[in-house]
Amino acid sequence: MRSRRTNTVFVVIALLVALVGLPAFDGWSMGSRVPTVGMQAEDFSLIDLEGKSQSLSQYRGKIVLVNFWATWCKPCTTEMPAMQKIYDKLRGKGFVVLAINELEDDAKVREHIKQYGHTFPVLMDRDNKVAN
Repeated sequence: MRSRRTNTVFVVIALLVALVGLPAFDGWSMGSRVPTVGMQAEDFSLIDLEGKSQSLSQYRGKIVLVNFWATWCKPCTTEMPAMQKIYDKLRGKGFVVLAINELEDDAKVREHIKQYGHTFPVLMDRDNKVAN
């Protein structure tokens, strides 16, 4: 009976240690990377569909909506017309949308953008560095 109780206690302790220790590993905890109001976003540079490099810092002083999306993502496709409307209405007032596509082929993304008539900048995160 004592052996069974000892095993149970050991399993409980092992589970507690695992649950407490897991957030210490990268990917389980964002640590200081958790965004807060007023926090400055890290700068990044990506290539747009025209082959030009664009960085977040070039839009300093503007309101920037950064949106990560994919052509296969239904919610992304659903929300993009609303982003286009906001972009059309506010782009002359210092507002910009940066639509960041992750890991997809340029031709597929161009086709999608043309089909839906989006005119905001589309940046390609080919190495998935900005999204991560």
